[in-house]
Amino acid sequence: GVVGLGGLGHVAVKFAKAFGAKVTVISTSPHKKEEAIQHLGADSFLLSRDQDLMHGAKESLDGIIDTISAVHPLVALIGLLKSHGKLVMVGAPEMPLELPVIPLLMGRKLVAGSGIGGLKETQEMIDFAAKHNVRPDIEVIPIDYVNTAMERLLKSDVKYRFVIDIGNTLKQTS
Repeated sequence: GVVGLGGLGHVAVKFAKAFGAKVTVISTSPHKKEEAIQHLGADSFLLSRDQDLMHGAKESLDGIIDTISAVHPLVALIGLLKSHGKLVMVGAPEMPLELPVIPLLMGRKLVAGSGIGGLKETQEMIDFAAKHNVRPDIEVIPIDYVNTAMERLLKSDVKYRFVIDIGNTLKQTS
């Protein structure tokens, strides 16, 4: 599972698919379903606000990568994990998250965090990305568009990363 379909989450989906995983995107935004499945190749989509869908998917995932950098509840995500499942946090919320212990104990589940690997791991991922054509979706912008881009970031109006072309030498790619 991948929670959060933003700048980090969309790359997580692409890597997971390249590794051959069956991928479920979990989001609070129903409008991201088509993007997750049609554009990024996710196998399924869970609207986390739909309690019936979440209950139906209970204990169905081996692992979840949580890319959300805002405060959000973890108990429903932990409920999606199979026994011995892992929830890996890669987003960095400003405030602490509430971590319910009983669901972890009962299911022998793990919560971990990951920042960035060392040089060896980073090079392995770059090599893998090159071999499997895993690329982030970016929007190239000129330097004089930065203030507008910041406003758009606040509105979550970017798919999925801005790249500032200071020298006006880059071309837009998808």
